[in-house]
Amino acid sequence: MKKTRLLHAELSQCIATLGHGDMLIIADAGLPIPKGVQRIDLAVSLGVPRLEDVLEAVLSEMQVERSIIAQEALAHQAAPVWYQGLIDKGLPPSFETLSHDDFKKLSQQAKAIVRTGEATPYANVILCSGVCF
Repeated sequence: MKKTRLLHAELSQCIATLGHGDMLIIADAGLPIPKGVQRIDLAVSLGVPRLEDVLEAVLSEMQVERSIIAQEALAHQAAPVWYQGLIDKGLPPSFETLSHDDFKKLSQQAKAIVRTGEATPYANVILCSGVCF
């Protein structure tokens, strides 16, 4: 059995194959997944699993160089609470933003999109892979 936090075999394998600059998206239950992009579907029901829980597990294995969220996620706060709570777990201290429409266009270039059960609007993040050296 694996010793690290992330036990999902398909997701762990995807992270292991990321190269510098490759994009992995952790998404809410409603983000459309473009044809041709690998779907890793973890959604069980609305709210299960939460985006924050999946993101924390992913960060236990993935080196993140930069991150991108939709501007619409900032409508009620300077930074989403889930983002702020994971900076010490491997998220960069700052993030880039773009419109939700541009976010969806950029998602066509992702290596994979991980669908969670998150039901918070615009709770999506693009993780750009870094290097460990």
